Amino acid sequence: MLKGFKDFVIRGNVIDLAVGLIMGTAFTAVVTSLVQAVLMPAISMLVGSPNFDNFLVFGQIKVGVFLTAIVNFILIAVAVYFAVVVPTQKLTELALAKKKAEDEAVEKEETELDLLKEIRDALAKK
Repeated sequence: MLKGFKDFVIRGNVIDLAVGLIMGTAFTAVVTSLVQAVLMPAISMLVGSPNFDNFLVFGQIKVGVFLTAIVNFILIAVAVYFAVVVPTQKLTELALAKKKAEDEAVEKEETELDLLKEIRDALAKK
């Protein structure tokens, strides 16, 4: 039973998940500061208020608070997309292109080697 647990932990999925969680937690501060210090002040220059909390208040019903949460979510999603997803995709594309070029070079070498072997075998038969 302990061996199975050890294999589960060492297999890599748990470690990758832990690293991702730690990095995600650390990156939260970056995204939060981007949204609060850059994007929301830019919106407040356009709208005149740093949030929408006092917008559409009907007694205890505060639609503006919900609207602020939606805007924050969208801004965070945009920040994560352009700061994490796009660069990661570019790096992955570069790595795949490099691997593909290496594979093609190896395949070309193997093709040339096969041709040379065929020539050698043909000369040996004569």
